[in-house]
Amino acid sequence: MTIRKLTPKDWPAVEQLFGPNGACGGCWCMWWRVEKGGKTWEAAKGAENRAAFRKIVSDGRCHAVIAFENDAPVGWCAFGPREDFPRLERSRKLTRPDPAPWAITCFYLPAKQRRKGLATKLLKAATEAAFEAGASAIEGYPVIPKPGEPIAGAFAWTGLPAMFEKAGYTRAKHDAGSRAIYVATRKR
Repeated sequence: MTIRKLTPKDWPAVEQLFGPNGACGGCWCMWWRVEKGGKTWEAAKGAENRAAFRKIVSDGRCHAVIAFENDAPVGWCAFGPREDFPRLERSRKLTRPDPAPWAITCFYLPAKQRRKGLATKLLKAATEAAFEAGASAIEGYPVIPKPGEPIAGAFAWTGLPAMFEKAGYTRAKHDAGSRAIYVATRKR
């Protein structure tokens, strides 16, 4: 297993990993990148998102790490400066007075790769890559499962609290709502 930063030449691996449906229901890792929600999002899912995301990757504007087992892509974690994710800026549930300048936005692992610790490894690699790129602090927005209720992998695309904790993140205090915000800061 190897994990490395995404390059523009990795588009075929992204297509292979995400499959014909674009990872989660036609998202193509565009949920946080789309300017507006609602009908705009529904219209963009699928081919439009694929084309937009391909351009971002091809132009070298996508920050992500990708995992390979042998030569096959098996996992993904996207991150980047907050300004790369307009929807994040509009989310009232993910607002704090002093947000981190970078964010971990999503993970994608096919079902057969889940529950092996790969998402935590991807998170650690993405965190290191963000710090190498100049981030002073990074936020993540894991889903908190309801007690006693397992969460389907497709709904844990922003991660789970335990993996952020294992990667050295701490939960931030905020009054914006029920969503958790975890933060890591660069060690000096």
